[in-house]
Amino acid sequence: MQFILSFLAACPGAISQGILWGILGIGVFLTYKVLDYADMTVDGSLCTGGAVSAVLITAGMDPLLTLIFATLAGMAAGAVTGLLHTKLHIPAILSGILTQLALYSVNMRIMGRANTALLGQETIITLLNVPHAILIGGVFAVAIIAVLYWFFGTEVGCAIRATGNNDHMARAQGVNTDNMKLFGLVISNGLVGLAGALLSQYQGFADVQMGRGAIVIGLASVIIGEVVVGKQANFSLRMTSIILGAVIYYIIIALVLQAGLNTNDLKLFSAATVALALALPTLKKTIAGK
Repeated sequence: MQFILSFLAACPGAISQGILWGILGIGVFLTYKVLDYADMTVDGSLCTGGAVSAVLITAGMDPLLTLIFATLAGMAAGAVTGLLHTKLHIPAILSGILTQLALYSVNMRIMGRANTALLGQETIITLLNVPHAILIGGVFAVAIIAVLYWFFGTEVGCAIRATGNNDHMARAQGVNTDNMKLFGLVISNGLVGLAGALLSQYQGFADVQMGRGAIVIGLASVIIGEVVVGKQANFSLRMTSIILGAVIYYIIIALVLQAGLNTNDLKLFSAATVALALALPTLKKTIAGK
């Protein structure tokens, strides 16, 4: 009984974190599913967004306004990855790793130290106020999904989707696929930077290590959401499912932590969860075949 009560008490916090991390998940979805690009930049650009927001807040800037600069910082990180890949022809995964590595030093330069605390500072998400975080995160998630649904119905948005589906065919139709990849990476990492800013305001600090493992959480959100709604769902529902997937992921994390999982094993559990979610289609086919 005590276990159930403890788990239920932890659920609101898991939901609030899930919604905020779900915004990062949407950014990962744009590269991983829409653009068919394995982008590792997010582990660095998440921290960049959080660092920019935290430093500007401590300097006296309006917390809402800092989100714009955090998004722009994330977009700049995505642009660097895109230029490394499209102009210097560095392989996709390596270009992201190089940018991620460089961002560690950049983030240290931005903050001037390993972390920046926001204790006593005014933020748009009242420090550790779970209901407020759910409301604010939900508003941002709905707005992002609506804007992206509109954008990917435009000519440029369709060109990005075509590049991800079949870049050779898109190029044959006159699409500049290099520019579309660059544009997609900019949008994706802009969302990741925004997620980092919201997370830093929610948890009350930005830390140079806050992005470590972010790609795993983003992939978990995408894959779990896809399992829930299926691959044939429409575009807006697929993006909505990512938020749901992130919430489910954090509820699972809360459950296993309440069950007594050693926090040192959390990364291992996260990796195993993503691996299982990725393997589900194959496992289903194997079971069906037998």
